[in-house]
Amino acid sequence: MINRQHWRGIAEAICLPIAALLFSLVLFGIFCAAAGANPFEVYASIYKAAFGSGFSFQNTLIRAAPLMLTSLCTALPARLGLVIIGNEGALVVGGLGAVAAGLALENAPPLIVQISMALGGVICGGVWIGAVGALRHYRAVNETISSLLLNYIAIALLNHLVEGPWKDPSSLNKPSTYPIADINMLGKIGDSRVHYGLIYGLIACAIAYFLIQRTTFGFAARTAGGNIRAARIAGLPVGKLTMAICFLAGSCAGLAGMVEVAAVQGRANASLNANYGYSGILVAFIARHNPLAAAVVAVLLGGILASGGILQRVHNLPDATVLVFQGLVFLVVLFSESLYGRFSIFKEREVVSEQGSTVSV
Repeated sequence: MINRQHWRGIAEAICLPIAALLFSLVLFGIFCAAAGANPFEVYASIYKAAFGSGFSFQNTLIRAAPLMLTSLCTALPARLGLVIIGNEGALVVGGLGAVAAGLALENAPPLIVQISMALGGVICGGVWIGAVGALRHYRAVNETISSLLLNYIAIALLNHLVEGPWKDPSSLNKPSTYPIADINMLGKIGDSRVHYGLIYGLIACAIAYFLIQRTTFGFAARTAGGNIRAARIAGLPVGKLTMAICFLAGSCAGLAGMVEVAAVQGRANASLNANYGYSGILVAFIARHNPLAAAVVAVLLGGILASGGILQRVHNLPDATVLVFQGLVFLVVLFSESLYGRFSIFKEREVVSEQGSTVSV
């Protein structure tokens, strides 16, 4: 009956997040009603803005690409028992690294420039979150606090560079770096408006799932995450695992920064700090740190982010209404974590056979 119990666990992992999302919708509906809007019309507008047409769905996918990558910055360390929320900072420094590489090699062939920008984003983001892992392992500094504080340092660094040493004199109203040449930008997929950053996100989620679930490295990380003392006794290199996982996590968020620079903004400026990192934390928790599920959740949340404008125009709601929705979802999902294992329908039942032995069903 192991298989039956396995399916019960899968059903619990699917049903509870869905129930949390539905309850979040109820709470958000109450908020909209209190703000003077019809909740059902608001839901219809969100669907229309996110999935109602090919144009709107492309907008959703454009926003989903960085969410997939930043969600891995939280999802991967969670398998090691770490709660890292430095996604936004890693995205910002990854974008800065990509700009530095793109401008330094602007006369090189486009493929070389794009690969260099990707490596710049990956390395900068990886080192940024790798520092969090080093502080946690070698100095016992809480990774949640250190990664959160590093977000503010990254944003301050961004503001300093775009308003100082890296500033393009022609960017008066919105200080920015010099632009990346159009020929070096990431292209679009076919005739759509969706850029190749979406492919990067899907590939990264697939690789992360394979790495964690199908390799000895992933098994060692999950073992250390389950009981770090037992892992040390068993001789697992906990320090190396921590550093490697944190570097990989930061690399994904750094790649998201490169995607925003090389496919959307074309340069680094305040728009690089667009809260995709913070939203990626929500994606990771809703997906329960499963990289494949994170890809699906990123599309749903990308649709919500794409609906901010229509809520403001049609229903006279603030553009930040979508942030209220995200906050409600985050709180409810965190609360739902305490409900796992409490419903009898998902538990293994024991019955006594005719011979007097106990059988699990």
